[in-house]
Amino acid sequence: MASAELRQIRRRIRSVQSTMKITRAMELIAASRIVKAQQRVSAAQPYTNRMNEVVRNVAAASGGASHPLLESREVEAAGVLVVTSDRGLAGAYNTNVIRMAEERLVALARDDVPYRLYVVGKKAQSYFRYRKYRIERAFLGVTDTPGYGDARAIANIVMDDYAQGNVDSIEVFTTEFKSALTQTPKSWQLLPIAPPEGGADEEAVPAGYTYEPSAGAILSRLLPRYVEGSVFGVLLDASASEHAARRRAMKAATENAEDLTRLLTRQANQARQAEITTEISEIVGGAEALTHG
Repeated sequence: MASAELRQIRRRIRSVQSTMKITRAMELIAASRIVKAQQRVSAAQPYTNRMNEVVRNVAAASGGASHPLLESREVEAAGVLVVTSDRGLAGAYNTNVIRMAEERLVALARDDVPYRLYVVGKKAQSYFRYRKYRIERAFLGVTDTPGYGDARAIANIVMDDYAQGNVDSIEVFTTEFKSALTQTPKSWQLLPIAPPEGGADEEAVPAGYTYEPSAGAILSRLLPRYVEGSVFGVLLDASASEHAARRRAMKAATENAEDLTRLLTRQANQARQAEITTEISEIVGGAEALTHG
């Protein structure tokens, strides 16, 4: 009959093996979703590149046409948009973004600049709510497979607040997907819109446009779409980064579980061997006692 120590070790082995099955399944699911997320990021690139080109050329050739989303003003109230995930078990993915955003909030508070906090994902909502930050708006359930409608909803909220003067800038804190192994937290200014700069391979002379009915009317239609596209790109990058981080974290967890299982198995074998040695010693001792008795 197994001793209490051996039974406990075997229970731990079964528990670790059950956990390992879960982490391996999550690793495989995340790996499959990375492929889809990468495809969505790649599919959105042509639209993003063309929109950047059009905005750049219109800004250069508009002849001084203005739009509220282009107006740069003194920052008397700041907007901070933090993009995280709805689920955990993704390593340091959420922590890195939240830490960077909180540093910015602390700096704004230190400079006595009021701010409005917008969060995407339950992890950011839980973190900032627990620490008594006032959350202006939370967007949940959009980070796993974001759609363009989600991006439009987020963009409309921040554009309305900016146009109404509730905030004088919108800064986004998110994660940039570079590869399945590299995801980098970053921050950048969403509003006011800064026309994108051309790359080294772009033509030096911007394309000319004839406006109908006017440059202002074109900008009024174009710039909100540009902001929506930018937010959509952020959500796609964040989704791909989340799945990549989760796959890496679950792979590490599975490997650790395998190592722990091997260690516990050795301990179980040693405990069993000790039991057998004790039993043999007791049998030999009893036989000797009967022989000499």
